[in-house]
Amino acid sequence: MTTKNMWTVGLAAPLMIAMLLLAASPSVTANDQPSAASADVKIDNFSFGPQTLTVSVGTTVVWTNRDDIPHTVVSTDGVFKSKVRDTDEKFSYTFTKAGTYPYFCSVHPKMTGKVVVQ
Repeated sequence: MTTKNMWTVGLAAPLMIAMLLLAASPSVTANDQPSAASADVKIDNFSFGPQTLTVSVGTTVVWTNRDDIPHTVVSTDGVFKSKVRDTDEKFSYTFTKAGTYPYFCSVHPKMTGKVVVQ
């Protein structure tokens, strides 16, 4: 047997063992992992929909501007504040504490909404 063949055989055995071990080990699928909760609010026709949203602690709320004009999402209590969002742009915030979070559009202050976190 040549040195090259001995080298190849020497690598083949550990490689085969590693492949067998990997094949026998349990795999983790995406379904086994807890998924982060999310909820959507649509900005359309100068309103937030739903106007009041109730979510669990840890939920990420995503606001999407479906209007033809810019809007913002600003917490009354200063907890979160988006930049101006144009059509189809999004803003998200993850709520880590229970409570009630009123918000409004700073461009159109009569547009209001509320997130209730339980």
